[in-house]
Amino acid sequence: MKLGCIADDFTGATDLANNLVRSGMRAVQTIGVPDGAPPADADAVVVALKSRTVPAADAVQQSLAALRWLREHGEQQIYFKYCSTFDSTPAGNIGPVTEALMDALGTDFTIATPAFPDNGRTVFKGHLFVGDVLLQESGMQHHPLTPMTDANLVRVLQAQCQRKVGLIDYRVIARGEAAIRERIATLRAQGVGIAIVDAVSNDDLLRLAPALRELPLLTAGSGVAIGLPANWGLKASDRAAQLPPAKGLRAMVSGSCSLATNRQVMHFIQSGRPALAIDPLRIAAGADVATEALAWAETRLSDEPLLIYSTAEASAVKAVQGRLGVDEAGAMVERTIAAIARGLVERGVGQLLVAGGETSGACVQALGITQLQIGTQIDPGVPWCHAASPGLHIALKSGNFGSDDFFTKAFGML
Repeated sequence: MKLGCIADDFTGATDLANNLVRSGMRAVQTIGVPDGAPPADADAVVVALKSRTVPAADAVQQSLAALRWLREHGEQQIYFKYCSTFDSTPAGNIGPVTEALMDALGTDFTIATPAFPDNGRTVFKGHLFVGDVLLQESGMQHHPLTPMTDANLVRVLQAQCQRKVGLIDYRVIARGEAAIRERIATLRAQGVGIAIVDAVSNDDLLRLAPALRELPLLTAGSGVAIGLPANWGLKASDRAAQLPPAKGLRAMVSGSCSLATNRQVMHFIQSGRPALAIDPLRIAAGADVATEALAWAETRLSDEPLLIYSTAEASAVKAVQGRLGVDEAGAMVERTIAAIARGLVERGVGQLLVAGGETSGACVQALGITQLQIGTQIDPGVPWCHAASPGLHIALKSGNFGSDDFFTKAFGML
């Protein structure tokens, strides 16, 4: 194994594995820390955790367990993957997990950058942009669990860390490997332990990668991954993304309330395809919403996909949270959608798309999936995957990812 990866949610794990596969690495994603050894032919293993929004101490514990397993199986470099919108609170979890991994690996320096230009996430002078706007103007300021109100990543990360946080800016990146290495040496001499890295294009990420070759730990979104396989002499190959032939009925479930997913749900509905909204307040009132949704689906399942969703505007989400509490509202919806996903597969669905990071985690666990083979990309950051058990093609979409027509085009990619 060349690269051992720890991802803080399941969609983020497939996002990272997707970029590694596209760049020529044979990548396998595991759901949680495996019991046994990784496949012998895997260049990279991505251990997917559901640790993004748990208490920081729990996220640290889970991440260290993943690190121990990866080190036992001969990884050459560790990659801690988080969201391209740097989802975290002032208490963590990005900072605490990063510092715990640094301590365990005995390293005094690492980088941090959520840049993913293919999906419109760029970092300039330490500030994170989503498309053409700063992070706090992108809709992420309304995120129900990790509202992001500051685009200054040096400031955001410093609030979570004991180590000093610095910056490798775009002028250094533009000068290439030697300049980047020189800047890293200077920051180390100044006592900086973690450096935010600017990147406004894939070219920036490709210039960055060779300078990271000797670092024991990298922390980033998935963008940095596009340049890493070349550090081991690997080149892009379609063979790495081949999956078994798809079969079975088609369905989608969505629990994300991001602006992107709201647009995707609306596009699907306006196309005239079958869609059912589930009401969190009816779940809270004791209604068996999962059984009702599956009864609705039974008469509509076919080769054409249907959609069951709890996606809603930010104001509606806040109203539900006000009635039920933030944690309970989210967990309740996740449990219901996971039960629906399991029921759909039991009814013959062999191709399933899940939208939302927390929702994806709940659904994968409910389906008993322990390992995913990574296949063809639908949109940047979202590949189709295959789970040998239960024999299912599945796509796990981060809420913020995908074009407006994502739901209507995704199954055409299999």
